[in-house]
Amino acid sequence: MDHEQGFTMWEGYVDWRNRAAIKECHGGAVAASFVLVVEILENLAYLANASNLVLYLSKFMNFSPSASANIVTNFMGTSFFLALLGGLSSDFFSTYYIYIISATIEFMGLLMLTLQACIPSLRQPICASVNRNAPCKEVGGGHIAMLFSGLYLVALGVGGIKGSLPSHGAEQFDENTPQGRKHRSSFFNYYIFCLACGALIAVTLVVWIEDNKGWQWGFGISTVAILSSIAIFLLGSRTYRIKVPTGSPMTTIFKVLVAAFSNSLFPKNSIDNVLDTRETPQYTTEISAEEGHGDRNTEIQTEMKDLKFIAKATVENATYPSLQCTVKQVQDVKIVVQVVPIFMSTVMLNCCLAQLSTFSVQQAATMNTYIGALKVPPASLPIFPVIFTMILAPVYNHMIIPFARAVTKSEMGITHLQRIGTGLFLSVVAMAVAALVEMKRKRVAEQSGLMNSTEPLPITFLWVALQYLFLGSADLFSLAGLMEFFFTEAPLSMRSLTTALSWASLAMGYYLSSVIVSIVNHITGRFQQTPWLYGSNLNHYHLERFYWLMCILSGLNFFHYLLWATRYKYRSTKPDDERDELDNTPSSDVQMLKTKRNKRQGSK
Repeated sequence: MDHEQGFTMWEGYVDWRNRAAIKECHGGAVAASFVLVVEILENLAYLANASNLVLYLSKFMNFSPSASANIVTNFMGTSFFLALLGGLSSDFFSTYYIYIISATIEFMGLLMLTLQACIPSLRQPICASVNRNAPCKEVGGGHIAMLFSGLYLVALGVGGIKGSLPSHGAEQFDENTPQGRKHRSSFFNYYIFCLACGALIAVTLVVWIEDNKGWQWGFGISTVAILSSIAIFLLGSRTYRIKVPTGSPMTTIFKVLVAAFSNSLFPKNSIDNVLDTRETPQYTTEISAEEGHGDRNTEIQTEMKDLKFIAKATVENATYPSLQCTVKQVQDVKIVVQVVPIFMSTVMLNCCLAQLSTFSVQQAATMNTYIGALKVPPASLPIFPVIFTMILAPVYNHMIIPFARAVTKSEMGITHLQRIGTGLFLSVVAMAVAALVEMKRKRVAEQSGLMNSTEPLPITFLWVALQYLFLGSADLFSLAGLMEFFFTEAPLSMRSLTTALSWASLAMGYYLSSVIVSIVNHITGRFQQTPWLYGSNLNHYHLERFYWLMCILSGLNFFHYLLWATRYKYRSTKPDDERDELDNTPSSDVQMLKTKRNKRQGSK
């Protein structure tokens, strides 16, 4: 760090005016607290509509239940998938400016949806058909264009926010000290807590207003919430430290992959001139001739044996000199490639989570939603996992983690992969519970003679709350663990992009849910008179079979995850000085240093 006028400057960070960030003034818990408050409002604005959107589409836009479910899953999937664009942009520009731009875009989308909900001529008349073979007339023309324009402007804004805000908050802590790393870990736990706080308000107060006062009020509250979040974020500008961008991470990834491919396809040198990954260490400012470095070299040499194709990007005198890659660039890309299997293993969990905002809401809508004299909107069912998350997150951070650290004598206590694995196992249990509950619900419908009726079934909706509880717990364990895992394992120049993979996993889960629903309907429709998930009456669905299928797929996915998790070696467990030693040394210089090392070893 540099010293200027008695202040210690953060190396590689600036303030919001692009001046050097000062340690005494920028970063820390105060700066991160603004991010947490902003996340409450942002998630409120998003979930207030997403959690109840399936009913809005079916009742006010006249889409069928399965069509409504697919629209919602595609919308939510796109929102989270666009987090990759947000993360990529944040690494190239900065998390600070990407958040402001993204929140403004979301505001514009919510404003369009509010206007459509306020003006009756912009939506179809309400349809009360109960005949599953006579669907209502769906909204079309300019109306549907306005609906989807508003929805996907919101999706674009949400994606940018999810890709920038978590990294912006995590960057406020000094990772070079144990205390800073512990505070960063706490930040991710409380980030999930704040997600739950926003969700609590969304699925209770705002959903009640939407169902009882009108959707124009629900959209309006969301619009005001996202506008307020922008103001609060700007209010914290003086406290933020902002990472100086080091270029597009995609450029590095693309360059390394192209270099590896071209050097493999058109080798210019003999194999002896290729960087020998079996002998050459990765991390070097000077080759490790000092005492005590032998063990680290052995470890690094072992790592370089992995992904040999990518290692070919460090060939000396490459086929195309413009594609000459440094050891650091190759190692950065290797790290990203190595976390991809973990990322892919979480997609099935998020496919299960997609059911919380689609079929589970529709299930609850057919049941008795009263608790005593209080009528609970079906879309408020997520209140159960939300409250559990709000209780468990602080308990996990202040009790479970300190206890685990004391027992394991390690800084993490419970590893990221152990936490993710717990979430995946809970998703298997949740789908089994969901199938059993649906079997019970349909049995009550048959016994009551209400299979073809829209009257509420004589069974409490609290049965559906069980699957919400298990899936909410799975989300708590997996999302926080996944975000911290990606942030701590990723290279400094790619942290926003890799952290956004947590949301991309959600996106792929929602897309996969739509694909599975379509495939199930296509296959079952060929062998039965009616597909499992077709029509406007949920009582005629074979939803219990669909949930059992999801349970089996989740179980297979859990074993697939264990295969990769047990083989993964944490990069972040290395001391910071070892991680920082990875410089921009070209492969030709590394080869020269290797020769010098061999000469020294030969003289011993």
